[in-house]
Amino acid sequence: MQKSRVTLLNDMHFEGELDGFKINLDADTEFGGKNSGPRPKGLLLTSLTGCTAMDVISILRKMRSEPEEFYVEAQAEQTETHPKIFKAITVIYYFKGGNVTEEKAKKAIDLSLENYCGVSAMLSKSTPIDYKIVIDK
Repeated sequence: MQKSRVTLLNDMHFEGELDGFKINLDADTEFGGKNSGPRPKGLLLTSLTGCTAMDVISILRKMRSEPEEFYVEAQAEQTETHPKIFKAITVIYYFKGGNVTEEKAKKAIDLSLENYCGVSAMLSKSTPIDYKIVIDK
């Protein structure tokens, strides 16, 4: 069983704890926060990018196709009214160097998003997720 905890420190500043790691959380200043940490909803995007990035690099290594540099970004559009939820997410995979081809990148990403990444499996039930590939040789 996985367990997470948040504890109020002051105002809208919370300290989260997950697996012994500390994470500061805070609200926007218009909601009483002081920008002492990221917002919880944004951490969903970080969870998604972290999950799929780990899958993709693992799969590419098995294909003997590791990039010299690799990072993943996610962008989300939100609804205008409360509860403000993500209405669309785009994940952008950046590869540089190595012998990563568009075909290998696409295969690794599809495997991640469709078979392995539990975060994308959960989020995709409520929000469409698409992706883009950027390869810089």
